[in-house]
Amino acid sequence: MKIIPACLLGSLLFITTSCDWVKSKTKETINKGGETVGKSATEFVVGVSDGVKETLRCDVALSQELTNNGIAMTKHDVAYDGGERHMYVVTLYLIFNQPFDASLQATAYDSDRREIGRSTMKVQQKAGDAGYFEFTFDKRSDIGAKSKIEIGIADHPVD
Repeated sequence: MKIIPACLLGSLLFITTSCDWVKSKTKETINKGGETVGKSATEFVVGVSDGVKETLRCDVALSQELTNNGIAMTKHDVAYDGGERHMYVVTLYLIFNQPFDASLQATAYDSDRREIGRSTMKVQQKAGDAGYFEFTFDKRSDIGAKSKIEIGIADHPVD
């Protein structure tokens, strides 16, 4: 009769230990699966984001006259400021390898190469200067995918 309680106790101990092991392995498997899904989802989101940026990216170019004057552009961004300003903002990072004192003009074109907006600013920089410059366009310019923005020296300087 003492054998039956000992067998029951042994079986109960075995079942309890087995359940903890199964629970632990299940949790471990779920965590690894979640980690894999998380990494895949992040890679997917980054890929979609890069694809959207590439599709909506505007072509921004400096005129030959500016490059001949020692100006280089290393970065540009086109964004819509829907806050209080309600306008498109074209931001350029320009490097001046020579002194420069003139008005720059950014001209925006739609996908059919029709002019849709202009923005002009006075720029005075020494050789070796660099910085960010913002051109603002009216919201009706509707700068978007396939638009082109050309930066050149303005025909009519601004003060």
